[in-house]
Amino acid sequence: MRKTLLTLSLASLFAAGSAAALETRPVLTLDVAKKMAAACEMKAKQEGWKLNIAILDGGGNLKHFVRMDDAFLGSIQIAQLKANTSANFPFSTKQLGEIAASRVPGIVHVPGLVTFEGGLPVKTAGGAHIGSIGVSGATAEQDGACAQAALDAVANDLK
Repeated sequence: MRKTLLTLSLASLFAAGSAAALETRPVLTLDVAKKMAAACEMKAKQEGWKLNIAILDGGGNLKHFVRMDDAFLGSIQIAQLKANTSANFPFSTKQLGEIAASRVPGIVHVPGLVTFEGGLPVKTAGGAHIGSIGVSGATAEQDGACAQAALDAVANDLK
């Protein structure tokens, strides 16, 4: 009996110590991802753009996707690749293109990386990288403007 109590006490002590050691971090929720997509879609409709919008979580997994009516089928993959690029790096696909042009030209040959505008990381106000958005279907600049509209719409949610 005494041995069982000692074992249970030690087990609970280790469990409590392990739980205290776990780190918590912010995550991109589905509600925030949907709000981002809605803002991007609203801007696209106002401008007459037909876009694909991919939003990934902090692990690079698809969280939410929208294909607007008549958006190019080929842009589905491009939107996802833009989002994936900004999920793997804490900066925009446009910035990656600038890095490629000035310092690391070989990066454009890495499979799956996109080096033109339309992909943005999603970060909390504290700088935690919790996901990304990729937009494709219009010009690169228009894709980037729509992705930025999505981030602007959730700025208060990311505090």
